[in-house]
Amino acid sequence: MDWRNTLAQAACAVALAGCSAAETASTDRFVTDGRLIALSGGAAGAANACFTCHGLDGRGNGAGAPRLAGLDLGYMERQLEAYADGRRNHPEMVAIATRLAPTHRHLVSAYYAAMPYEPARAPVAPPPALYVSGDPAGGLPACASCHGLAGEGLGPANPPLGGQPASYLAEQMHLWRQSKRRNDPGNIMLRISQRLTPREIAAVSSYAAALPGGPPRPVSPAASPAARRADPRNGASKPPPRGAAPAP
Repeated sequence: MDWRNTLAQAACAVALAGCSAAETASTDRFVTDGRLIALSGGAAGAANACFTCHGLDGRGNGAGAPRLAGLDLGYMERQLEAYADGRRNHPEMVAIATRLAPTHRHLVSAYYAAMPYEPARAPVAPPPALYVSGDPAGGLPACASCHGLAGEGLGPANPPLGGQPASYLAEQMHLWRQSKRRNDPGNIMLRISQRLTPREIAAVSSYAAALPGGPPRPVSPAASPAARRADPRNGASKPPPRGAAPAP
C-alpha cells in the first residue's frame, strides 16, 4: 500500500507542477506584451492601472488623460522616463513611473503602441495661421512642420496631436511655458510656448485636437535628451514673449 500512496502523491505533485507552470506561462504571456501592466497597474498597484484613465482602447478619457493608442513606442517610453526622473511633473504619473521597472515601462509602451487607431473623419474648422504657417517674424515655426497638417505627428519625437483632448494639449503648453515640463527635443516647445499668448494656446490646442490624427510617420529628429539642463529655471524667463504676451 505504501508504494501506491507514494505513486499517488507523485502524480499529484506532477499535476500541481503542471498547473503552476501553465499559470506562470499565462502570466508571462501577458507581461511580455505589456497587457498585464496596463490592466493591473503592475508594481504601481491596481488603483493605478493604465486603463482606468487611458481607457481599454487607449484613447484617453477626453479630458486630462491623453490617448496612447498608436503613439510611438520610444516616445511613450521616454515620457515614462521623464516622469520618473523629474522632467515631467504630474503627481499620479510620477508615482506610477517611479514604481515601474524600466523593462515594464518598455513593455507597456509597446502594448499601447501596437493598439490600432483609426484617424477621425470629422470636418475641421479653418486652421489658425500659427498651425499651418507659424509666425516667422515672431520666431514661431508652424505646428504642422513637426506635428503634420493632419495632426499625425512627424516621427517619434513629434507625437500626433489629432485625437488628443484639447484641454490636455493646452495644459502641456502651459507646463512648458512655466518650465514645469522639460523634455522637449532642443527645448523647442519651451521657446514656442513662451512666445504664445494664452488665447493663441487655446486656439491652436482646440484646432489640433479636432484633427484626424493617426500614428506618427516614420521620420524623426533626434530623440529627447535624457539629461536636464543646468539652469534649474530651464530658461523660463527667456526668450522674451512675442508682443505683449503676459508673463508666465
